[in-house]
Amino acid sequence: MYDEIKPMTYCFNCVYPGVSATPLTFDDNGVCSGCRTAAQRVDVDWGNRKEKFEKIINKYRSKDGSNYDCIIPVSGGKDSYFQIHIIKTLYNLNPLLVTYHGNNYTPTGMKNLLNMREAFGVDHLFFTPSIRVLKAMNRIGMQLMGDMNWHAHAGIFTYPIQVSVNQKIPLMIWGEHGFMDLGGMHSYNDLVEFTYRYRHEHCLRGFEWYDILESAQGYGEDLKKQDLLPWVYPSDEDIDEVGVRGIYISNFFKWDANEHGPLMMENYGFLEAEEPFERTYRKMSNLDDMHENGIHDYMKYIKFGYGRATDHVCKDIRAGKMTRDEGIKIIKEMDHVKSKDLKRWLEYVGWSEQKFDEVADRFRDPRVWWKNKEGHWEKSNIWDK
Repeated sequence: MYDEIKPMTYCFNCVYPGVSATPLTFDDNGVCSGCRTAAQRVDVDWGNRKEKFEKIINKYRSKDGSNYDCIIPVSGGKDSYFQIHIIKTLYNLNPLLVTYHGNNYTPTGMKNLLNMREAFGVDHLFFTPSIRVLKAMNRIGMQLMGDMNWHAHAGIFTYPIQVSVNQKIPLMIWGEHGFMDLGGMHSYNDLVEFTYRYRHEHCLRGFEWYDILESAQGYGEDLKKQDLLPWVYPSDEDIDEVGVRGIYISNFFKWDANEHGPLMMENYGFLEAEEPFERTYRKMSNLDDMHENGIHDYMKYIKFGYGRATDHVCKDIRAGKMTRDEGIKIIKEMDHVKSKDLKRWLEYVGWSEQKFDEVADRFRDPRVWWKNKEGHWEKSNIWDK
C-alpha cells in the first residue's frame, strides 16, 4: 500500500543504505562500519604487516622447487594483476594462477586474462564447466535466489580450493576480503583469513551444489550430481591433510584499487573496458563477466534498491577521490538502469524479458520497496533527504 512508505537510513559519510547486500552497522554519528574500517588503513603499520607477510610466504615457499609456492585465484582483473605483481615480481615466488571461467567474459576481460601468463611469466590453469550446465545453473540461480551468477561465486570459491587439495599447494593468495572492504565486516586488526563459513554464508548465500541439484527437477532442469562436481567443496579431512590456508593480501599491503589499475596498465599491459558500462562509471572493474556490472548488478538494485555505482562511489568517497554530493549525482543517474546486456542473457538461457521481470520482482526486499497508488514500485532515495 502507498501508506507503507519505509524511510531508509543512509551513511552520513558515504552513500550506503541501511539495508544492503553487504551487512553493515552505523555508529552514533550515522557513519557506517564500512567507512570506519576503511579509515583504519591510515593507522596500520604497513611496514610491520609486510614483515608478517614475508614470514608467511617464506614458511610456504617450496624449498626444493618440487611444487608451486602458492595458488592465486584470478579473474584477470586489475586486482588479479596486483596480486601477481606482489607475489611474482616483488617476492619472486612461483605461483600457479587458477581461474574459474563462467563463459561470460567481455572481449577486453579475456585479453587481460590471456595476457597474464606472458606478462608475468607464470603458469595458468583455467577451467570452464559445461555450457549446458552453466545455462541450467543460470536459470536455477535466478529462480532460486534471484542471482543468475551464483555459479560464478561458487566456482571462484570452490574450484581453486579443489586445485589446492589435488596438487597439494597449501597457500592461497586472495585479494581483498569483499565484505570487509565494502561493509566493514572485520577490522584490519583481525587479520582475517579465508574460511568455509564466509564462503558458504555470504559469498554463496547459504546455498551449495546439493541445493542446486535438489531444485533442478522443480525448475525443469536435467542435472545430475556428476554435472556439479566443479562446485563440490573438498572435505575437511582433505583440506586438513594439505593444510590449505587462504590469506588476503589487502591485510598486508595498503589496498587502493584506483592505484592498481594505472600501475598494472603501465607495467603489464592491463586494458580497461573499451566501452563504458551503463550501471557504473569505472571502466577497470569486473571485466571478467559482462553481466556482473550489468544485469546481475541490476538484480541487486531490484532486491536492495542500489547497485554497483553505489559500491564504487562509496569506495571513492572513502579514498578521498569524490565528494558525497558528486557520488549522489552518479547513483541517481546509474543505479536504476536496466542494462542492454539483458538481451544477451535472455537469448543465452531462452527466457523472455517478461519472465525475467516476473521472477525478479519476487525478490524485492519489503524493507526497501513498496507499491504506490498506481501499482508502481517505489523506494526511499538518498537524494530525497
